[in-house]
Amino acid sequence: MSLRLAVVGVGAVGRSVVELAPDYGHVVTAVADSRSSAVDPDGIDADATFERKEREGVVGSGDPADALAAEYDVLVEATPTTLGDAEPGFSHVRAALERDRHVVLANKGPVAERYADLRALEAESDGTVQFEAAVGGAIPILSTIADFGPNQITAARGVLNGTANFILSRMAAEGLGYEHVLAEAQDLGVAEADPAFDVDGTDAALKFVILANVLSDGAAVYSLDDAEVEGIRSIPASALDLAAEDGRTVRLIGEATADGVRVGPRLVPQHDALTVTGTRNIVQFETVHAGQLHLSGRGAGGPETATAILSDVSRLE
Repeated sequence: MSLRLAVVGVGAVGRSVVELAPDYGHVVTAVADSRSSAVDPDGIDADATFERKEREGVVGSGDPADALAAEYDVLVEATPTTLGDAEPGFSHVRAALERDRHVVLANKGPVAERYADLRALEAESDGTVQFEAAVGGAIPILSTIADFGPNQITAARGVLNGTANFILSRMAAEGLGYEHVLAEAQDLGVAEADPAFDVDGTDAALKFVILANVLSDGAAVYSLDDAEVEGIRSIPASALDLAAEDGRTVRLIGEATADGVRVGPRLVPQHDALTVTGTRNIVQFETVHAGQLHLSGRGAGGPETATAILSDVSRLE
């Protein structure tokens, strides 16, 4: 069944959703950036929209609010993650649910910082909220939890930030210092100009907060304030050298367990399943009856994350 999508946020992820939606049989009827919108009930022209964005800095001549008021079945919320009140993403979600529309989130803020509020809005709406893309890009983490049942998974741990993992991988492989590898990552586009969100552990912590909320299945609600978080800035190359002598290395490992959420550098065996390299992500589930389950893949990127969004859209059909 073809669904009409409104896409709010046109970074790499939002743009990829607009471009890939027709491959999944869906029509994008509205798109908005922070300054403007383009709306067409018959489907926007993606090429013309993004050419205008590159040329003029806007996607269209309308107000951003026009996209939220357009005719659509599913709102795709792909604006940047914000902390605390999770705005403006949370208000976008509220606007859609109050119109009984479905919401698919790539934005981690509303799910990690205002989970109870999000579920309360959903309960009062005929719309539903999906957010596979908020945790691990293309990796089907949340759908796996749904298939098993949250009560069948006792813990989740793993590597869910590609930037930090790239830096630690390079430091270990080449014996290089943190600042040198960070500069390399920025040159390659793996790290942002301001890398704090990634290297301080915030991004990974938000993802494990979301996992904790899903796994608790309403028994408890977590936010970033509940997480113990330590980043990788202070790790010297010598620590990785010493770890290697003992057959181990260092990774930024997150955990969501009955004891809460923790993210920080951990020693792991060099050949352990969690020792992924480069920008690759992995999550390990501890299950009640099936032992350990590992899911690994690309945890970020426009087309990769868009596939998770469009898979969520397909579940709404």
